[in-house]
Amino acid sequence: MKQTPGNPVEPHPIPAEEPAPEEAQEPKAEVGVGPWEGELPAGDHWDPDLLADGDRRNVVDQYRYWKHDAIVADLDSKRHNFHIAIENWQHDLNIGTVVRTANAFLAKEVHIIGRRRWNRRGAMVTDRYQHVRHHPTVEDFVAWAQGEGLAIIGVDIFPDSVPLETYELPKDCVLVFGQEGPGLTPEVHEAASATLSIEQFGSTRSINAASAAAIAMHAWIRRHVFSQPVL
Repeated sequence: MKQTPGNPVEPHPIPAEEPAPEEAQEPKAEVGVGPWEGELPAGDHWDPDLLADGDRRNVVDQYRYWKHDAIVADLDSKRHNFHIAIENWQHDLNIGTVVRTANAFLAKEVHIIGRRRWNRRGAMVTDRYQHVRHHPTVEDFVAWAQGEGLAIIGVDIFPDSVPLETYELPKDCVLVFGQEGPGLTPEVHEAASATLSIEQFGSTRSINAASAAAIAMHAWIRRHVFSQPVL
């Protein structure tokens, strides 16, 4: 129909999507466990509120119904020797995922170099159980690492990078990852005792920082937890 001043064209309405029949809708998965059943357990590490109401936190079954402080204390008693650091000059969205992975592999600490604020969404609340330390500058971070006797190991693609797959990772080290896009800053590259690259076989030049961090952490785990030799 032609639109004229006296005869505007009515837009075609977009039909609303009909809701799925009730029997066809998938039930929402329930996370965690409900209230404790039976006689209450004894011990200071149990959380009375969680025992009464249930525990819906993102924790492994071993820590169900435990107090938060008790979980952190138990993790602290067995943390691994490696640390993770990531540069944060532009609010890198990978940091939350890196923190979550560091928690999964029980890193000693995660270090944020640059901006203090970071997007915690990807961490899935695991930052509550993972020690996170802030360093405002590269110089501050390097001074701390040297004072702790930790080897600074960069992970990025540089002409002088050596393959992670054949490198003997030191037991006491901090693995450092750069900002998504620009990668490691020249200051970190210069301070690192070695810079490692991850072998790739496709067309992309690089993988994101969160993926690289997971691969590097698992390489440390394979070497120092499972004693797998470097070939």
